[in-house]
Amino acid sequence: MHMDISVFQKPKKGNYYCGDSYYYKETEQGFICALADGLGSGEYAKESSQLVMDIIESNTNASVEQIIKVCNQKLVGKRGVVLGILKVDFNEKNYTFSSIGNIGLMTISSKSEKKRNIPNAGYIGGFPRPLKVLRDNLLDEMVFVMFSDGVDSLDLSSSYFLGKDVSKITELFSHFLSDSIKDDTTLLVMKYNA
Repeated sequence: MHMDISVFQKPKKGNYYCGDSYYYKETEQGFICALADGLGSGEYAKESSQLVMDIIESNTNASVEQIIKVCNQKLVGKRGVVLGILKVDFNEKNYTFSSIGNIGLMTISSKSEKKRNIPNAGYIGGFPRPLKVLRDNLLDEMVFVMFSDGVDSLDLSSSYFLGKDVSKITELFSHFLSDSIKDDTTLLVMKYNA
């Protein structure tokens, strides 16, 4: 195992269904993680975000750009989603990330240097979107934090994000999170071990 992962997820206050869906898989060659937030909330939001995860699960070897293109085609006539996809290549020692809408990514180096990715505006929902793809080097003990819009900048500035135990990070996040969250909230914390 190269990646340690811990996940926190909670639906918006008053909802049974969380409109966020996520998927991750590790192979010998690499790791893929995706997070989608269906527009709105509740059951129909969940249906669209889960559809996207099913597509990603069937296309894990495709590039980030190809995956987003296929997801976009399959969402015609459905509720749109915002989407973030992270692919890590263990052999090339690099990672690729793209996001449309408010799925964010923060990386934290072993020296505790934080970097935030600014996603493209909009959502995918059956029409082509311009893509911005981030490619960068993979460093040992790098921590990746992917999150939906229920996580805010104030949460991300907390010092516990500088820890190296992914389970402890999600546990502390859960502990400090307000009971009356205004949106579906998903936080995926992943650590790369060379």
